[in-house]
Amino acid sequence: MRILLFTGKGGVGKSTIAAGTAAMCAARGLRTLVLSTDAAHSLADAFGVPVGAEPTEVAERLHVQQVDAQLRFEQSWAEIQRYLLSVLDVAGLDPVAAEELTVIPGAEEVLALLELRLHAGSGEWDVVVVDCAPTAETLRLLALPEALGWYMQRIFPVERRVVRALKPVLSRAAGVPMPGDDVFAAVERLHHELDEVRELLTGDHASVRLVLTPEQVVLAEARRSYTTLSLFGYRVDGVVANRVFPAGGADDWRAGWVAAQTEVLAQATESFAGLPVWTSAYRGNEPVGVDDLRQLAEDVYDGHDPLETPDGPGPFRIGRTPTGAVLRLSLPLVDRSAVDLVRNGDELVVTVGSYRRLLTLPAGLARQRVAAAGLEDGELRVRFEESAS
Repeated sequence: MRILLFTGKGGVGKSTIAAGTAAMCAARGLRTLVLSTDAAHSLADAFGVPVGAEPTEVAERLHVQQVDAQLRFEQSWAEIQRYLLSVLDVAGLDPVAAEELTVIPGAEEVLALLELRLHAGSGEWDVVVVDCAPTAETLRLLALPEALGWYMQRIFPVERRVVRALKPVLSRAAGVPMPGDDVFAAVERLHHELDEVRELLTGDHASVRLVLTPEQVVLAEARRSYTTLSLFGYRVDGVVANRVFPAGGADDWRAGWVAAQTEVLAQATESFAGLPVWTSAYRGNEPVGVDDLRQLAEDVYDGHDPLETPDGPGPFRIGRTPTGAVLRLSLPLVDRSAVDLVRNGDELVVTVGSYRRLLTLPAGLARQRVAAAGLEDGELRVRFEESAS
């Protein structure tokens, strides 16, 4: 099964490109699902038909789903939320305010990705296209599974043992209810499900596609997204430049736009060297409906296979050498001054700008020392050697 995620700055037309790609795949005979994890839910507008929280057939072999994030939140967060509400109730907080406090910002969009896990395991689809939230939300969403994994490995076991040991004392002394096994089980289940999602999205058959419009501000955000997605191990396999003015025309206003966009497109081609940069011409009419969307995608990919699996290794890999090993992490479009690397026990802490990734080293590497590290050809390379005995 092939998984494609589309993201980009809000308003660049990522939902339209995602919908068109899905329509094109279905027209080629593939069982295709396009689902939206974006709270704005623009897919129904793009297809021009009502779309619900379950897969809705809009054409032969083409289904559309706008994930009910609130429902998924209630299903996955219910036990945890009930416990938090009981604590806030003891504290005397207003019930309405308490309910608002127990909703983690952005959690609904994150939990909506759990729908992808269910569809991947169903065997019903050849292609799943995901219309993600705008870039910033998507980056937070994709970073969460690994961050939660660190908490589950380092903090959660200790916290659970402490609560079990002190629960009778604390409950009597403070009058605050301590979390029960159902709460801990819910956290473990959520971690397991999100971990499966991460494995899916960092696997060989999944990739992210960036959508942009040829504007300097939008290109700058797309460049940062490329770097950050690579930092967290997600493979970017292409870029779609949307709403490109066609050359020609006599008026100065459009000629100015064409010149400005041409310059930005040249910068995009240079920035994303090695990746295909597809273009979508600015149309006189907004593409709405399966046929219009399919034609748009046919024009964008221009004979190329939109589902071609990327060649080469992924953003993160470890290779062995005669004296140790080399850890490689792709960090395209970033200056070495923006990268910070710290070894902390069996972890490497990699910071790029405002984003940080904690890499837990395999047991074999954890026993070795860092001999050298540097940024070469858009790739962080950390060389390990056996510690002197």
